[in-house]
Amino acid sequence: MSNSVSRQTANGGPEPVARVADLMATFPGTWSLCGGWAVDAWLGRQTRDHGDIDVTLFEGDQRRIFDHLAGWHLIADDASVDHGTAWNGRRLTLPAHIHCAAPESGFIEADLATGIARAQDGFNLEVVFNERSRAGRWVLSREPLLRMPLRRAVRQSPWGLPTVVPEVLLFFKATAYFGIEEQMTGGRFQDEPDFLALLAHLTEEQRHWLRESIALLHPGHPWLSQLSP
Repeated sequence: MSNSVSRQTANGGPEPVARVADLMATFPGTWSLCGGWAVDAWLGRQTRDHGDIDVTLFEGDQRRIFDHLAGWHLIADDASVDHGTAWNGRRLTLPAHIHCAAPESGFIEADLATGIARAQDGFNLEVVFNERSRAGRWVLSREPLLRMPLRRAVRQSPWGLPTVVPEVLLFFKATAYFGIEEQMTGGRFQDEPDFLALLAHLTEEQRHWLRESIALLHPGHPWLSQLSP
C-alpha cells in the first residue's frame, strides 16, 4: 500500500478518511461514508488500496453539496448525460454521482470516456446520490421496491464517521453491476474481496436481510450460497 493511503491519523482512521470527516463536518445535510473505505471502516483497518473515497448523499441535497464544494473541480454523471461533464449545479437525474477534486489538488482533466476525474494529490472524492422517501426511508431499489429506515441503514463506524451499514454496502456491491461486469474495463475486481472480508463479521440478521434482498433482484447471484445458513 502506498504511504499516502496507509498513514494513520489521531482518530485511528487513514488520512483520506480523516480528510473527508473534516470536509463534511460542516455540511448541512445528511451524508455517510460508502464504498471500499466504508468496508474498511467497519473492519477497523485498511484491507486494500482504493482509487477514490466515496460518500453518499440524498438527491435533495444536490444544491447543498454544490455550494459546500464551491471552488472544487466537479464532474457529473447522471441518467441524462452519456459521459461526465463539468457540473454547474444543474439538477441531476438519478442514478447520479459526481467526481470531485479540491482546488489545490493539481486537478487532471476528466477522462470523458469514463467521466472520472483524478487529482494529482491522490484525494479523489466521489459523491453518490440516492433516493429517500418522505417517510425517511432509503430507497435501495425501485423495481422491485426495497427500502430501509435511514436510522438503520447508516450508523457510526469504529472510525467515528457516519457509515453505510455492512449489509447495505454489500447489497449495492452485489446488485449494482450484476450481469454487466464483463462489459466494464477491468471489471469490479474489488467487490468479491470486500464481500469475503465482511462476510465473517455479519450477524445472522444481517446475513438474512442481505440474502433476501439480493435474491429479490437476482435469485441466481453466486453470493447467495455463501449467505445461506
